[in-house]
Amino acid sequence: MIIKATQEMTSEIRRIWKECFPEEDPRYIEYYFKMRYKPENCYVNIVNGRIVSTLIRTPHAVMFNGRVLQASMIIGVATPAQYRRQGYMHELMEVVLDACEHTELITLIQAEDPSLYEEFGFKKIYRRSEYAIERKDVKRITNFGCAYEPTPIDLLKVYSAFIRRFNGFYARDLEYFINYKKEIIAQEGKIVAYYNGKDQIRGYAVMYPQGNELTVEEIVYLDSMSLVKLCNAALQEKKLVHLHVSAAEDLGKIFPNAPKRTYDSTMARLNDRDLFARVFNARVMDAEDAFAISAKPLNLNEFE
Repeated sequence: MIIKATQEMTSEIRRIWKECFPEEDPRYIEYYFKMRYKPENCYVNIVNGRIVSTLIRTPHAVMFNGRVLQASMIIGVATPAQYRRQGYMHELMEVVLDACEHTELITLIQAEDPSLYEEFGFKKIYRRSEYAIERKDVKRITNFGCAYEPTPIDLLKVYSAFIRRFNGFYARDLEYFINYKKEIIAQEGKIVAYYNGKDQIRGYAVMYPQGNELTVEEIVYLDSMSLVKLCNAALQEKKLVHLHVSAAEDLGKIFPNAPKRTYDSTMARLNDRDLFARVFNARVMDAEDAFAISAKPLNLNEFE
């Protein structure tokens, strides 16, 4: 039986997440189920009174070629070990995607193994790059202008200016950044911003320590000075920084000797080809074709 989750199922679904996502920061899981989780967005497959599969469909607005599209991101796709390879997740995914087809043009998913979702019509549409940066890779400059308590409104301002270069991004608002700061703090991360001499915010970086290393999960910058300032701030925290950006951001000229890897990040499913053709005046076969008409490079850094 496939139904939407109830509030009473929350503790069991959280337990399943902890079992199925052992690499996930447990602090994030606790934060998510306390602050972000909504039972009405969660679907479960129940057999003999037990949850055998679960996933969450989080609605979002996506900006694409000048239009706001109603979409959703599928996350938390989880099946406890004893119930795997019995078709339970397949059943659940088919029901959820049928609901998606009736309510939205595009459905997104984050997938460590894209092959698991290709049979459902998902296509790889967005890649990210990771630069492994050390002190020798970045010109040493002062931290003047860097601040560790930027306001949500400042973050929104600089993000809005930065994201104009891109397409296919989440439509963020002030509430988003209020919650974003809470999420970062809950995982013991930091957010550092750079302000120019006129006290105007020019960029920010979201940093998470991992032992002797640091991951910059998101970096927003309006010029190369902002980028270098933020990277210097990160290198003052740890000797090795893993900097993640969209694949379209070629930072090779700024960090020519830093090792780089590019990886698949987001997949998408086109739910209605005819509607897409009418909205964008473009005949396409699938999500890969649809996102290929993008007038600007994509930036889909959200994970939920």
